[in-house]
Amino acid sequence: MELDAIVLSDALSRVTIAGLSAGERAVRVVRRVGATRVLVVDRDRGELAAWRAGRTCPVLVVRADQLVHPPLVAPLVAAPPAEGVAVAVGPDGAYAGAVLATGEAAARVVEALARGDSDAAIAATATARIPHGDIARHAIATPDERRAAHRMLYRILIKPQDNAITRYLYRPVSFPLTRLLVWTPITPNQVSFVVAALVIAGCWLTAHARMDLAALGTAIVLAASYLDCCDGEIARVKLMSSRLGAWIDTIVDELSTIGYMAALGWHCHLAFGRGFFDGLGDGLGDGLGVDLGFDPWLALTGLGVVTSGWSVYCIYYNIIVGVGSANSQDYAGSFELVPGQRPNAVRIRPVVAKAIAARRELPGWLAAIATYAPYLIRRDFIAWCALVLALLHWTHLLFAGFILGGLVTFVIVTIDHVKLRRLRRAVVRGGQILEPS
Repeated sequence: MELDAIVLSDALSRVTIAGLSAGERAVRVVRRVGATRVLVVDRDRGELAAWRAGRTCPVLVVRADQLVHPPLVAPLVAAPPAEGVAVAVGPDGAYAGAVLATGEAAARVVEALARGDSDAAIAATATARIPHGDIARHAIATPDERRAAHRMLYRILIKPQDNAITRYLYRPVSFPLTRLLVWTPITPNQVSFVVAALVIAGCWLTAHARMDLAALGTAIVLAASYLDCCDGEIARVKLMSSRLGAWIDTIVDELSTIGYMAALGWHCHLAFGRGFFDGLGDGLGDGLGVDLGFDPWLALTGLGVVTSGWSVYCIYYNIIVGVGSANSQDYAGSFELVPGQRPNAVRIRPVVAKAIAARRELPGWLAAIATYAPYLIRRDFIAWCALVLALLHWTHLLFAGFILGGLVTFVIVTIDHVKLRRLRRAVVRGGQILEPS
């Protein structure tokens, strides 16, 4: 729907929190929730009437003398009144600094603001009072309030999808780095491009025969994975996230994994050569060393690229078509059908299940294994294991782990992919309408 937004500015609107003024943050908040036209006004509101002339769509009013975040206004926009004024309120029921007016009430609200009436006076006439969400607003009038506003805002960086390794090994490093970067003009997409450049450099070094260069390249790829956490954190703090940015980050992540695996295979080809496999065969008994006629390192690298590429396709088909997401952390192994919004329509919904399910209650130590074992195949854990093995000069074992892990992932996601395809086809064959996830 069309939505106009008015941001009420004053001296506090120039206060900067996490690299963004309160006024600019308010503008980004209203755009984030769907405002198509935004007007920033201060004490001089003479242009309001001309700006709104002839418009009948709802109008959203947000005051920018505080730190605001989308949860302040999202509940208002999600369920606007058919006619009247709705205001956001805090847990104590007090007016929180956001007004949404629809129908004829929208015109009256604009007229009142143009006359110089306060938004608080308008809020007193509200027909609906809607509690705002979490991490929605904070006062910024005093230094103590600004420090508290910073702390509150950075709480959004803790993602529910984060596993223990990410939360305790990566975020403690990426958070401070993000706190520095948000004060610079650097954008999340620029961070992603720097990550890509670091990975390219790391892969180039890894692809040498020398073990020290392979270890250095692996360390650079690991460092890039830390910086990679920052692009999303900056985007969330400064309200700069976009579909393009999400896909740039995703593509860089997946190509980084495949590129490093290929570089590692080339390193093993140079460092160990075909004789490594001949030696293994000779070690099993006289006459068992066989010349295969090709370099197994290169063959395994090709196999790894193919299986990894197919796995990436299956994973993103799963999360885009089945889950309705662009985050690989939302991958679901199984789905169920639930009623859709239209008659004879259904929707596919992920079945939430534990990674390792048990039929009976497990002992404490076994429950811990069931909880944390899935983390061992996560990219963030593998990156640290890769550095350790590279420093030990066990790059051949590292490469074998990549290939084996890729094959296991290939089998699992292929099975899940086939089941999801069959479920979608069954809906169509049954004459039902399949709504998007």
